Amino acid sequence: MTDTSAQAVLELGSEFKGEAIHPGDPEFDRARAVYNGSIDRRPALIVRPTGAADVMDAVNYARTAQLPIVVRCGGHSVAGTSSCEGGVLVDLSSLKGVNVDPARGTALTQAGVLWGEYDRETQLYGTATPGGRVTTTGVGGFTLGGGYGWLSRKYGLTCDNLVAADIVTADGRLVHVSESENPELLWGLRGAGANFGVVTSYELRLHPLPPLLLAGMLVVPNQDAGPMLRAYRDYTLTAPEEVVSATATILAPPEEFVPPELVGKPVLAFVLAYVGSPDEAVEALAPLRQIVGDAGGMDLIQPMPYTALQAMLDGFAPKGWLNYHRGQHLSALSDEIIEPFLAVGQSIHSPMTQGIIFHHGGAVSRVPEDATAAGNRAAEYMGHPIACWSTPDQTDYEMDWVRRFSAAIAPAATGGTYLNFEPGTSMSDLKAGFGEEKLTRLVALKDEWDPTNMFRSNHNVPPTGWSDVKIPRQSR
Repeated sequence: MTDTSAQAVLELGSEFKGEAIHPGDPEFDRARAVYNGSIDRRPALIVRPTGAADVMDAVNYARTAQLPIVVRCGGHSVAGTSSCEGGVLVDLSSLKGVNVDPARGTALTQAGVLWGEYDRETQLYGTATPGGRVTTTGVGGFTLGGGYGWLSRKYGLTCDNLVAADIVTADGRLVHVSESENPELLWGLRGAGANFGVVTSYELRLHPLPPLLLAGMLVVPNQDAGPMLRAYRDYTLTAPEEVVSATATILAPPEEFVPPELVGKPVLAFVLAYVGSPDEAVEALAPLRQIVGDAGGMDLIQPMPYTALQAMLDGFAPKGWLNYHRGQHLSALSDEIIEPFLAVGQSIHSPMTQGIIFHHGGAVSRVPEDATAAGNRAAEYMGHPIACWSTPDQTDYEMDWVRRFSAAIAPAATGGTYLNFEPGTSMSDLKAGFGEEKLTRLVALKDEWDPTNMFRSNHNVPPTGWSDVKIPRQSR
């Protein structure tokens, strides 16, 4: 045990082998920090386990002390659900193993693995799992919240590819979950999993990928880009599932491939990739490339490994910047939202702020709505405004920008949301994320596995009769 103080032994037990970090310890402030610099919370104790046994010690301590538990994998939650005030933070970042089983077609990954680390291992076998579009996102939180990735239109949500898991439950047991063992809990883990315990390992289904994908961006000035956006909309309506894409309003970055006169100016970007043979990709991506090329836009599409596609948006996610996001499902990229979407993109101030509309459908929509806790599968698109800024004096403008973006796309919004991207954790947020019927089923699962709501620093499904009474922090 790294912290050998008598207090840590008293808290976690003499068998605990990991690291215990308290307020006042030199590493405490760094250890509690998350990606969203707007979040400033002070846990009573931070635990870095070496394995499932240490996680069990942490859960048992928290239950005895009547403290809530929060779990951190990658720390990307915009709502700050990977931190807490006065509870026990179980930081899984030390659990890094990935074991690929080609014969079984799955990968067994520990809970602290990030998507860039996972992809690096699986690409050695020419395989991948739909995963986070920023490589520093944690596999765990992304999977348990549903998981929309570049491969999702072809291979489904990440949670659809969750084969099995090991989870430490509120009573301190290590439980295996699969289609044959605790299948109802597996249903809940697939979209609402942060509510039921600390998942220590995941078995994820793998899919074949060629060594190189044809992928990249097409970029045009935002001004008068309505015809380009309509062309993209019409293209996505008939494109095969192998074509995965998004459109984004951003400020052109100061990269060498950007003409100097465009740097810092509002542009419209189309992110495209073909999940299959590069030879087939040329024909499949040609229509939109031709339209953008004829308009004088930049064509940055080229053969690249899947890991490069995954890292394409990394530069827009600097750790410690302030963030405010939304994840709103859309029924269509309708004419009535196109010009408002472009207009709000022209008012971006921060170089890291972006307004994205992802194209989904395909394999995501083919899974029955009640098959997993993850909801809103019928939506064809998702609006994802990401405000990201560096200093507090910009906060009011950036948060208002997200509200204006949401208003711009509201005519096409279904009312459903993707909770992994949402800043709110209220009951109305839960209903928008899961729907009434599935929320009732999730409450029954919560009653069974976490009736005292130890795991509540999340988009929390409360157990029956739960009253959010604040528990005072323990003095040391």
